[in-house]
Amino acid sequence: MSRIYADIIVDISQEKLDKSFQYEIPEELQGQVEIGKRVRIPFGNGGRELTGYVIGLSEEPKIEPDRIKAILAVEDRGMEIESRLISLAGWIARQYGSTMNQALKTVLPVKEKETAKEKRYLCLAAPEEACIPFLEEYRRKHYKAKERLLQALMEKKTLEYTYAAAELKITASVIRGLEEKGLLKIERERDYRNPVFKGEDRKNLEISPLSPAQKEVCREIFAEWETEHPRPCLIKGVTGSGKTEVYMELITHVLEQGQQVIVLIPEIALTYQNVSRFYRRFGDCVSLINSRLSKGERFDQFERAKKGEVSIVIGPRSALFTPFPNLGLILIDEEHEDSYKSEKTPCYHARETAIRRGEMEGAHVVLGSASPSVESYYKGKTGEYKLLYLEERYGGSRLPQVFVVDLKEELKTGNRSMFSSVLTEKIRDRLQRKEQVMLFLNRRGYTGFVSCRSCGHVMKCPHCDVSLTSHRNGRLICHYCGYETWDVSKCPVCGSPYIGGFKAGTQQIEVLLQKSFPGAGVLRMDADTTKKKDDHEKILAAFARGEADILIGTQMIVKGHDFPNVTLVGALAADLSLCSEDYRAAEKTFQLLLQAVGRAGRGQRAGEAVIQTYHPEHYSILAAQTQNYEDFYQQEIRYRMLMDYPPAAAMAAVRGACTDEALLKEAMSYCRKYVKRIYPKEDLVLIGPAPETVSKVQDYYKMVLYMRHKDREMLVKLKDALEKYIAVNKGFQNIYIQFDFNV
Repeated sequence: MSRIYADIIVDISQEKLDKSFQYEIPEELQGQVEIGKRVRIPFGNGGRELTGYVIGLSEEPKIEPDRIKAILAVEDRGMEIESRLISLAGWIARQYGSTMNQALKTVLPVKEKETAKEKRYLCLAAPEEACIPFLEEYRRKHYKAKERLLQALMEKKTLEYTYAAAELKITASVIRGLEEKGLLKIERERDYRNPVFKGEDRKNLEISPLSPAQKEVCREIFAEWETEHPRPCLIKGVTGSGKTEVYMELITHVLEQGQQVIVLIPEIALTYQNVSRFYRRFGDCVSLINSRLSKGERFDQFERAKKGEVSIVIGPRSALFTPFPNLGLILIDEEHEDSYKSEKTPCYHARETAIRRGEMEGAHVVLGSASPSVESYYKGKTGEYKLLYLEERYGGSRLPQVFVVDLKEELKTGNRSMFSSVLTEKIRDRLQRKEQVMLFLNRRGYTGFVSCRSCGHVMKCPHCDVSLTSHRNGRLICHYCGYETWDVSKCPVCGSPYIGGFKAGTQQIEVLLQKSFPGAGVLRMDADTTKKKDDHEKILAAFARGEADILIGTQMIVKGHDFPNVTLVGALAADLSLCSEDYRAAEKTFQLLLQAVGRAGRGQRAGEAVIQTYHPEHYSILAAQTQNYEDFYQQEIRYRMLMDYPPAAAMAAVRGACTDEALLKEAMSYCRKYVKRIYPKEDLVLIGPAPETVSKVQDYYKMVLYMRHKDREMLVKLKDALEKYIAVNKGFQNIYIQFDFNV
């Protein structure tokens, strides 16, 4: 039998992740040693033994085989949470293409151990009668500070150290003097930083009874959980249908079993309302994790979760790796959102990774959305997921009425404003009625595409059916296949000179609003106004209190927020994302519009929405107007099947970056040739290499090669082969290669 070696780390603190040691796996342990397993190893020369974690397996020794010691034993007394997370990191490294170290730094996200905060207390250590002589002595000798401290301790028995220092004006030397006399002792307790609702109202949330539809969804989910192999559950619920109430019922059930829950939300901006509702329902067992927390706050939340001091953690993608010892449920709200996909290596998707973690730890996974991703809904339709529906809004409120405005017609009437006549009239009406308005500027996908404002024609690639992107050198380029043509000054369809990209921003719209509606209170929520830690919460809380009439912003304002007094939503330039160079463009447009429309009329008053578009006839716009997901899905899935895009087939991207453009082109060309050589079959489609959408960043040129195949595992194998090819070829030393399986 051939020798097999294991790479083992003995300390999983972030700064030590790069330090691994190679050990031989004895013949009797081969088959038992896997990535993530805890093992006993000899360490050093003094007969010392340590526990370590396996992070890699290999048949290649890194030093002379005779110098490599053997693993002593596999510790099988249940997988500790560190073992499970390391095992998950191994899965991520293979599935998404990264080094094990990169995956470990993703899965073990606390980068360094912060100094633990602690509270100190001064406690009376002697009987009162023994303290009296000392008190009299301090009075006689005019030791005022010692007298004050001892008198206070005799009265209260325990004082906070900070109180004694600040209020009683006691110094450390005075405390030390009484401690040496045996009159007091200092006790310490860990003081965890808690980022949840400092100073917020903590009144209990009145629990609304579940509707019959919500009860039925819960019943079906609980029944699925009782099966031998429970599937992930996907709740497709219209906006305002009460998915959160269903989540809370599921959480209550899991907490009663003594297990913990992770709730994933797509945006930090959603934290305010989500955490508020969960906190008022479940109290101090709720915490949150996101990138705005300080290092100390993040460290404390992970420590509290690991020790079982919190049972529910809410947060964006990285919260998935909360080290709960007995995880029972992972909830993914708005599961369709792009923010669940990491843009950095490893380019993991939280949805897929959550399902994998659930399988490894016996935890259930529940997904929810009013507009599920096409891939998830397809899996629900084919039975891979359990599909459930909430078709009506909770409490009987109606879905908003939606008006579609053709901006081409507005231009013909001489209106070149960002606000159509219909939207202007409806805003004025809401202001008179003291109701609130949300205006959504769809900036996603706006950069670079070129369209005609007269007829709506978009310059598209003749080979890929995606929009061409305008570059500063006067060229229009397809970022899928590399097709290029010259920029245009007149529309090739109608001859209009009104052609170009879209340049309006939220700041300009704010100025226009103030001119058009003087006296109206306006709040703006975008990247510029939410730079600080609590900016999201402050803006949303102010709008919820009615301190502004109109809230304008990018897509962050239309996801999951619930403002009962909002009765009008306006989607400005709704189809910008429809014009992006992305085969998912129609899906992203529909999802954004459905979410935006769904913010209106969530209270007792009826809601309306206005969608302004250059493409009123497009199926994504029409489906958003009727708020009919099924109509959209049927059209979109036919397109995906015809073009062999996911979920009809799997796609992966090989992305390259280098400061030398010629070297990058050569290297990416070699990648294509190598893949074609090792897999010449026609069922593999290769597209490119071509420049990325943004083809140069900080002096790095960027290119991409797409691979498409019916079987994702085949793409993973091709990725494995490419990794080995790149590792042994010196020409790739100055080129950064990244793999992406969720394009």
